Amino acid sequence: MGKLTRIANINDLTEGTMKKYKIQGTEMLIARIEGKCYATQNKCPHFGGDLSKGKLHGTIVTCPRHGSQFNLADGSVVRWLKGTGFISTIGKTLKSPKKLMTYNTKIDGQDIMVEI
Repeated sequence: MGKLTRIANINDLTEGTMKKYKIQGTEMLIARIEGKCYATQNKCPHFGGDLSKGKLHGTIVTCPRHGSQFNLADGSVVRWLKGTGFISTIGKTLKSPKKLMTYNTKIDGQDIMVEI
């Protein structure tokens, strides 16, 4: 088990939004959804897209680069790359699906804590 570290104040992140934070050299995506906070790696495992610049629908984040989608609750792949056809097939062949690294979170008073 890692150490719980304060990453932000709960008021810094409005309900239904996500934001990029850097802690101990690690770039994380923190999302606040239905009163719960989720923490994952911020870089898409496909080609490093900045997930904080993507779209959030519930617990699903869509990478702004190639449309891969991930569930922030457990890091699972919802969709690996967007689209069909030759280019999409090549992209999927070159880099197989990989889930996001997730981190345990806890809200302690007004602090969002992440286990690192």
